[in-house]
Amino acid sequence: MCYIYKKMRVFKNKWFARWARLEDVPDSVLLQAATEIVAGQVEADLGGCLFKKRLAREGSGKRGSYRVLIGYKKPNAERIVFLYAFAKNARANISDKEKEALSLVAEAFVSATDAQVGLLLKAGSIVEVQHHE
Repeated sequence: MCYIYKKMRVFKNKWFARWARLEDVPDSVLLQAATEIVAGQVEADLGGCLFKKRLAREGSGKRGSYRVLIGYKKPNAERIVFLYAFAKNARANISDKEKEALSLVAEAFVSATDAQVGLLLKAGSIVEVQHHE
């Protein structure tokens, strides 16, 4: 069992969960990406607990990859949340306005209490990524 599963909880927001389902991105890929993020393997630290990570598309090279935006507070945060994604060939980057909004969401999520996270789960606003051995 990887260290991340013992300590960190991994989530995806409602939008990202739908995107991952439509793009056929399995939770195992997200868990691997979360492990890499915790290890510092990210494409960019966008500030405000927001990071950009490349996610390979199955069966494609770098051209067909995705960019995902994640909320995480390094080095000792207890949770990570996948917030937004886009195909690299569909757009170059997010706008400053999108970055600002996602940064606020990321900061709010990583600083939320366990009770607040529980309410988000119950409301269906977020989904916990499950590790299946």
